[in-house]
Amino acid sequence: MSRIRITGGEWRSRRIDVTDAPGLRPTPDSVRETLFNWLGQDLSGMSCLDLFAGSGILGFEAASRGADYVAMVERSRPAFAALQKHAAGFDCPRLELFCCDALKFAPSSARRFDLLFLDPPYGQGWLDRLAPRLDDLAAPNAKLYAEAEKPLQQLGRWSVTKAGRAGQVFFHLLEQA
Repeated sequence: MSRIRITGGEWRSRRIDVTDAPGLRPTPDSVRETLFNWLGQDLSGMSCLDLFAGSGILGFEAASRGADYVAMVERSRPAFAALQKHAAGFDCPRLELFCCDALKFAPSSARRFDLLFLDPPYGQGWLDRLAPRLDDLAAPNAKLYAEAEKPLQQLGRWSVTKAGRAGQVFFHLLEQA
């Protein structure tokens, strides 16, 4: 088991354990630092969705940086159990966890999200399968963050506005065209 640290906000430098699970690749520190430089360090007032939560690091980073609400979705039972343990340690009512498939996730009430984190397992076509659902999940003027095994130009009606690469990870910030 490895550990990863939160890079900013009120929980800066706190570490969480990363469960060994197939396809789980926590977003590296340097990539998260770049992402939050793109987005701004303060996410106050934002509602965020970490749709393939895995270790939960993106959702925990968002909550640490003041997001009003963070939904974290993970279908792997062992990874979900680890998420529950970490969330309990943060004792943060702004976090809500869901153990389900990303394509079956339906937000409570008519909630839409200002920021969606999409970091699915590679090689399984998740982003393409998810693209038709994005409009149902995203608030007006929402932004998407997506990691993929190859560079993206767009995802459904969403176009890449910023992109980077770290090793074999291609990461992108997308906005509605």
